[in-house]
Parts: sequence; structure tokens; C-alpha cells
Amino acid sequence: MKFSITDARLLAALLLFVTVSIGAQDTRYAPDGELIPGPNCAGRAWPAPPRACTPEQYDQWLADVTHWRAEHRVRMGYEGSAYERPELKWTQSSFIQPQVMMEDRYLYDPERGVYTVDRFLDDLNKRYGGVDSVLLWHTYPNIGIDDRNQYDLLGDLPGGIAGVRSLIDQFHARGVRVLFPVMLWDQGTHDPGATNWDASVRAMKDVNADGINGDTLDGFPLPFVAASDAQHHPLALEPEGGVSNDEQLAWNTMSWGYWKYDSEPKVSRYKWLESRHMVNVCDRWAKNKTDNLQYAFFNGAGYESWENIWGIWNEITPRDAESIRRVASIERAFSKLLTSSRWRPFYPTSQYGTYASAWPGENQTLYTLINRNAYDVQGAQLQLPADQGAHYYDMWNGREITPQENAGSVQLSFSIEANGFGAIVVTHSQLDSADGKLLARASEWAKTPLTSLTNIWKPMRQELVEIAKTRAPASAPEGMVPVPAADFEFVVQGMPIEGGNDVGVDVQYPWEDQARRYHHHTVHIDAFYIDRTPVTNAQFKKFLDATHYHPTDDHNFLKHWVGGTFTPGTADEPVVYVSIEDARAYAKWAGKRLPHEWEWQYSAQALTKSPYPWGNVFNIELVSALNKTRNLTHPEPVAMHPQAASSFGVLDLVGNVWQWTDEYRDDHTRAAVLRGGSYYQPQGSVWYFPPTYRLDEHGKYLLLSPGRDRAGTIGLRCAMDAE
Repeated sequence: MKFSITDARLLAALLLFVTVSIGAQDTRYAPDGELIPGPNCAGRAWPAPPRACTPEQYDQWLADVTHWRAEHRVRMGYEGSAYERPELKWTQSSFIQPQVMMEDRYLYDPERGVYTVDRFLDDLNKRYGGVDSVLLWHTYPNIGIDDRNQYDLLGDLPGGIAGVRSLIDQFHARGVRVLFPVMLWDQGTHDPGATNWDASVRAMKDVNADGINGDTLDGFPLPFVAASDAQHHPLALEPEGGVSNDEQLAWNTMSWGYWKYDSEPKVSRYKWLESRHMVNVCDRWAKNKTDNLQYAFFNGAGYESWENIWGIWNEITPRDAESIRRVASIERAFSKLLTSSRWRPFYPTSQYGTYASAWPGENQTLYTLINRNAYDVQGAQLQLPADQGAHYYDMWNGREITPQENAGSVQLSFSIEANGFGAIVVTHSQLDSADGKLLARASEWAKTPLTSLTNIWKPMRQELVEIAKTRAPASAPEGMVPVPAADFEFVVQGMPIEGGNDVGVDVQYPWEDQARRYHHHTVHIDAFYIDRTPVTNAQFKKFLDATHYHPTDDHNFLKHWVGGTFTPGTADEPVVYVSIEDARAYAKWAGKRLPHEWEWQYSAQALTKSPYPWGNVFNIELVSALNKTRNLTHPEPVAMHPQAASSFGVLDLVGNVWQWTDEYRDDHTRAAVLRGGSYYQPQGSVWYFPPTYRLDEHGKYLLLSPGRDRAGTIGLRCAMDAE
């Protein structure tokens, strides 16, 4: 018997259908990524007017998804013993967790050189009621500036490993757990000499951290559990992207939730499968957090209260901050109920656009409600079975409710403001002392409706750190090139990997009203001199010999030198492993200063608008040999490529070492603009510090402390004002 091509295609399609059918589950509400859709009665009623689901429709939905869960757990071979481990129980009540940049000036004071945990936490307590854990971020976006890997960068934090351990002790003293990120994509920098799981657990044990967050990771693999057990330091595992398969829920006790939002809420797939799993909803760039917080409250989930996003400040608005305070206070008070295996999402409500979850315990039941309407909803909200002797407390508005009895049921009436929240506790006893205090606090909160608070987001202003003018010499100093005055059309874009063209990305020049990625401005530049080449090791040694300069924070200072001097044969190489503070000290001694960025670019570009000092076409022969290995070598001596000079005669502008220019500050972050790119470019990931040789692009380098900021690829050249 012969088969035609059409027959073969039909047979393949049939086999595919059978295969998919065998692996599929019979459900009308198949999960979509991390979320399970609700009954969506309003959607199915279209084009008729929207209507609420009936109690019977809610029951049908619940029966369907409950059956799916039971069958899926069998398919998973699920067992949840990790959630019973005492050392991981804290994850089940870690509702508010910000990702925190180590460079945040509220966490570390660079002037005094000390961690300021109390200042950091007091600010969060004041603005939105505090946090349960923090994710301290010490790597991206600076990782890849040289060959330091994620573990090297941990050790380079102020105070080293001992300092970080002391930092974590301060968080623990305030009842806050601490996580650090793990980057499995970091395979292009220095090889740690161990597996990522062994190296990560060892590092976390050294600093006494409580957990790790898997950056870009869909579930931590099982070897991380084995490594933490072998080293007797259990860690909470929190992948950023959920889990790649549901079986991993057995040991990934936390995750982030990147959710999509409709008017009807959806159910967390992971929370439904394992009610003790903690999801922290994350929507970092959102200016309005209402969707995030309502979905989280409906699901008994947490929230990633992330504001410092890679040095870009996205502050939580007053209304959202107060929502977090109230939501988190209720979740913390009833955290045990929010892990109930008898959780019922979509408990029937009495009014359109309001949704409830029921969280039954032994003696209490909590109902978390959200109002997805853009108007207040008042009157009857819930109808519950009659329960003799029960008390009903409105934990959102701070009062006890007297129910209205009706034929074997009771009706509860209360108000939920527009796009707001509600919380009802049903109990057979009076509230205990802590819950009673919460009820009293809620009564005070209710005097200030959320709708009375602004939800208008405002960007944070950055300021340029002033560079003082120098004495003007009578003639061009040795080794410097004169650059004439001009009206320069300054066109440049920042290279941050994330943030798009959002307000606050990159830097804010003095003539701009907000930070942004793309900059275009004609600036008048007075005549000045600029170093023909970057400052060399030999030149920097003269500075040290003359001044005996030694920084207070000397970690990594001239790390490439031996015995207080440069190694033989490197005298004419650009000096590196100098912080911006070291660079300023050298410049001041020399009677010079660091150049403003637009001066640097003008000296490289003149008025040509060319993307390279030598013209419009990139020529790899005109830059230093590229190093793409996992180990840093050293830059080339200066002046090796005279044909790459700018029209003013300035050399080594691109491709050898990055060069310090301006610094920008806001209330939370310091950052320097680096120009020129370097010869070292680690490979294998788009997340490393972005390289560039173009004159219309710059790098934004977050600043923390001199010891951390020094890098094997950052040097300097100086400028001097002219008559």
C-alpha cells in the first residue's frame, strides 16, 4: 500500500492529536502561563451587557479547577515536604519584598563609608509599612565591566564578606530576611572554579543569607537543594520567572509573578497547586500598582515593592504606598489562613465587579475582597451560611459588622471604595490582642480613603556633580592638546540594557528637565586643553611619589601593581583600578580636572558628527586587540594607533580603557558616565555591561564605594581650562 504526501500529513496530524490528547487534562480553564482564568461569565455574555456570575457558575468553575489540581498533582508526583522545613517557614509570610540596589544611598553612606540599614528600613516603614525580606542586588548592570564574576563582586562590597555579614545581621535584627541574586548566565567572567550551586551556597553561607533569587531563571534545579543541604545552610529558592515545570514547586518555595491583568482577576497557578508557595507579584516599570496589589490580595500573594530599578528610581505613589501598608498588615496578621489548603477563589459576591477569596482555618475564616469597579460599592457584599455565635469583623474599615439574617444565611454589608480592597474575618471568639490592635488601626486608616491620596507618579530629579574650573595656563601644557571654543551639537544616547525610553532612564543633563535615554542639545564649550592620551602608570606613580596619596578605602586600589609600583614593561599602559575619587585627586595634583562628557566627545568628534574619532566607518585595526576570554589581561600602551587620532590630535579615545567623566546623583543613586569602551568584553550573555566604541553612545556606571567601583578597565584622562 502506497501513501501519498497528503496521506502522510494526515497521519502525522492524527498522531500529533493523539499525543497531545494523551498528555492533556480535561478542563475548561486551562492555565495560561502562571495564571488560571476565572469563570469569566461577563466575557461569555458579550455582546449582551456584562453580568456577574451566579453562585452556581462559581461552583462549576471551582469543581473544574479543583479536579484539575487533584489530577495534576498526581501527574507531578507532588510532595511538599520542603514547605514543612522549619528553616523555610518564613517564606510563607514574606509578603513584601523589595529588590534593593546595593548602590542605594539609603542603604550605604559613601561619605561615612558605613551601611545604614536603619535609615533604609525606617524610610520604607514610614512610606508603606515596611518589608518582610529584601533582595540585595550586587551585580547587574555593572557586571562585565571587567572579569569579576558574581562572587568576586560580592566580596568587593564595602567591608568585604565580613562587612556583608554584618549588614545582614542588621537586617535580621529588624526581623527582615535577606536574599541575593544568582546569575547562571554569568559564564563569561572569571571562572569561580566550582559549580554554580556549590559556589552560590558557599557564598550565602559565608554571609549568612537566607535565600537566593534566580535571575532570568525558570526554576532552580535540584542540585541547589543538594548543595545547601550538604553545606548545612538551607536556602529559600526564588526563581525570577516561576518554574519551568510544576514539579519544581516541591523545592522552589518562592517565585516572582509576572502577571497579565484583566478586569476579572485570575488565580495563581503555583498558589493553587501549593497554597504555601509564596509568589511576589512583580511589575517593576508600572507607575500604577493597583492591578498588582489587587491580584496579589485576591490570591493571598506578596508584592515585590521594587523602586530602585538598576539606578532608575520608580517611586511608589502615595495611594499605592498606603494600599501596600494596609494590604500587607492584613496579610501578615492572617498569614496562616492565607496558606489554607481549603482556599476558595471566587467565593460568590453580591455585586458586580467585586471578587472574593475565602481562606478557611480551624476557628476563623478570612475573606479578601477587591473592587475592580472605578466607583465605590456599598451595601450587601457577601452572603454566608448562618453560623451561631460567630462574630464578623471588617478588617479594612475597622469595625464589627452586625449581619442581617435571612433564611439560614447571613448577609454582610460594608463599603469597598473604587478600585479598592476589603477584608472580613469570621470568628467564634473575640479578636486576640494583636488582631484587635489591627482593627483599631484600620478604623483610623478608614478616615483617609485611598481615593483621597494621589496616584500621580513623579520622576526623581538628578543633579550633575560640579567640576571646578582650573587655572588657565599661558600655553599648552606638555602632553595636552588645545581644543577651541565652539557651539557643539551634543548628540548621545545612554546604553542601559533595560528601561526603554522611559522617563528616568540614563542621566539628566543640566539643560534637561528629566533623565532620559536620548540626548540632543547644542552646548557652548569654552576653549580647553585635554590630555593627548589616558594617564599612564608612570604618570600616576609620579603623583603618588609627590603626594604619598593613599585612599581611605584602598580595596582594589592599583590592584595590578606589585609592591607599590607598576610591573616592568607597563609604564606606558593606561593606569586602571582607580576610582573616580582617585582620578579627581590625581587631576587636582596636576592642576587639571576631569573633562565634562560633552568636552570629551567634542575633543573626539569635533564638529563632524562622525561616530568614530577617525571617521564614519569602524576599523578594527585602529583599536586595541579585543579580549573575549574569561580572564582580564591588560590594556595596550598608549599611542599605539596614531592613525586613530581625532582631528584635534587626541589619541586612545576608544577601545583601550573606559574613561571617567561626569557624575550624576539623585536622592538614591550615584552614577558616572564612562566614555570610550574597553578592550575587554566578556561573552555569552546580553546582560553584561554594554560595550561601545561609538562617540554618540556612553556607559552609565553605578557608583557604590571606591573599592567596589575600581575596575581593571577604567582609567582617566584630564582636562584644563584655557584662556
